[in-house]
Parts: sequence; structure tokens; C-alpha cells
Amino acid sequence: MKPCKKLFLLLFLGVFFPFLTIQNAHAQNSQFTVVIDPGHGGKDPGALGSVAKEKDIVLSVGLKLGKLIEQNHPDVKVIYTRDSDRFVELNKRAEIANKAHADLFISIHCNALDRRKTSPQGVETFVLGLHRSKDNLDVAKAENAVIMYEDDYSVKYEGFNPNEPESYIIFEFMANEFLSQSVHLATLVQNKLITNSKRVNRNVRQAGFLVLREVAMPSILIELGYISNRNEENYLKSESGQTSLASSIYQGFKDYKREYDKKSHVFSDTPRNRDSVDELSKTTVETGKREYRIQFLISPRKYENGAAVFKGLSPVDFYIDGSTYKYTYGSTQDQRAIEQLLREVRKKFKDAFIVEFENGKRVR
Repeated sequence: MKPCKKLFLLLFLGVFFPFLTIQNAHAQNSQFTVVIDPGHGGKDPGALGSVAKEKDIVLSVGLKLGKLIEQNHPDVKVIYTRDSDRFVELNKRAEIANKAHADLFISIHCNALDRRKTSPQGVETFVLGLHRSKDNLDVAKAENAVIMYEDDYSVKYEGFNPNEPESYIIFEFMANEFLSQSVHLATLVQNKLITNSKRVNRNVRQAGFLVLREVAMPSILIELGYISNRNEENYLKSESGQTSLASSIYQGFKDYKREYDKKSHVFSDTPRNRDSVDELSKTTVETGKREYRIQFLISPRKYENGAAVFKGLSPVDFYIDGSTYKYTYGSTQDQRAIEQLLREVRKKFKDAFIVEFENGKRVR
């Protein structure tokens, strides 16, 4: 590596690595907080369609999403990085979320392609990560380019240039402790956008977004569609389209929040012996009665029992939600017993939680 690149890397990591050590302060807050981040704004129009501007579409969808959350979840505090047509610096958006000790960060954008090319269409939901394709890198470049509207951006971001591929070397050194929660939320939201809003599926992806890199919480970045596609632009700028998109994102949030609440429940510490815990994996349940299981893993892949990814848990069952396999362990009608099993499973899968079934179908 050239000396100048080494210097750049050290300087940049010096600025951004402190975020790796931020401890999760969410437990100190009794109120669940979600930050909604409508991208661009003010002097930064974002992507441009034939008539529509990204900044206007994402603001409308963001406000509709926030209203749905506030109306249906009085225990949730909604914070916007912007609630009007104004420019907010990228690092300020993350600062708003971090100062609030937010539990979730949802950034909303629209995609676009060079007008000289035939534009695709469809929704994609990103989590922070190292880009695996040129397409993902191009999306990250376009969204990170917002910093060029900021004064002294080269100083503020320690020489980061969104148009230079070598700048993205920093994302190879990430240790994102919120990745699993982020992927889970992204999967829930993406599935709802496909099934509820009937959008073309461009999948959950990873890429190096600066705004996600700076927040110390689970976070996603949603590309609602291609404003450079005439048919999709018409949908994106319509009131009905924006309402549907906001509703679908909300449905994904609602599912995430329900599972978060279940995981956050304070379980009984009544001791049980290890043999009785192991027996739960072999218990049969009576038809028509509530059944408890431990959900510990989600994946787009189907695994067979005994797979290394299960870390020794066996036998393992699964159910399918959209295009995702959700894996469970144990089965019982004894709530105290499943709570004890949960403590055991969390030693291997810290995000495991209890799910409930009736007649083989999940109900909660």
C-alpha cells in the first residue's frame, strides 16, 4: 500500500473507529426510539426524474411512516433528521441518532441510473457492509456524494472521496455489532415492500454508506425505486404510491418491534435442571394448543439438521416467511420451560427469542 493511502486510512479510522466502541445505551431508555432519515434536502435535490426530485419523495414517505408509527405505537418516540425541505449534513444525521440513543435508524432514498442507459426498476434495502458488486458500489457512491454539498467536506471526512474506490477500503475493517439486527429489519421491510406494495424485488444488499457507518444502532437504507424509470417515477411521485410505500415500511417495522418487545421481556429465573431443558427439543404438543419455540436464526438458505451454522443445536425446525427461512429450536406448551431454554440458546445465539405457534402456524 502506498504511504499516502496508509496515512489516509489511519486518519479515517481514527475518526470513525470510535463508533465501534460506543456501548449500546438503549437499555438506559425505557422508550423505544426510531430515527427516520429522509435523504438529501434543501440545496441537495438527490436523484432527478423527468419531473420529480428524490428529496421530495423521500420526505413525504418518511413523514407518512413516522405518522403511522406514532399513531399505532404510543411507546415509540419518532425523531426525524429533517421534517422539511432543508439540507442536513451527513454526519449531523448520524449525530442526531446517536445523541438520542436511538434503537433504529431508517434512511430513505430513491435510486437512479444515467439517463443514457435503460433504467431498471425495483426496491432494494441496504445494510452497512463491504460492497460485493459494482452495482452496490455505484449506489453507495451516489448516496455518499451528498458530502460534496458540505463546506470543507475533505477536511471533515478526512480525505474521503465518494468517487474514489480506494476510499472504500475503510469498510474492510468494520466490526459492525448491529449487523444481524440490521439484516433482520432489512429482510422484514424488503419482504413487505414486495408483497404489500407489489414492487420488483432487488433484494437485501450490503454496501459502504457513510451515514450507516456513523450510527451506533441497527440501521438500514431503503432505495424505494428508480426515479430514472418513467413508470416507477410516476408511482414514486403519486400520493397512493407514497402511502403504500410508507405502509409497507411500517409493517416491517411493526414486525421488528413485536419481536424486539418479546426479546426484551424479563423472564422468570425459576431454575430447572439441564436434563429437563434438553427434553424440550423432543416434546410433542397437543393439537389446537399454544406451542412455544425458540427462533434463533434467519437465512435465505435452507439448511439440513446438523449444519455447522446451528452450533450444535439439534433437532432444528424451520418455517418460511416470504423468501426467508426462520429456524427454531425446542417445542413445548410450558412457558416457564421455554424461558429456561431461551437462556441456554442465547449463550450461542444472543438474538434468540420466543415465538408462538398454533396448529403449526406462527401466531406471535
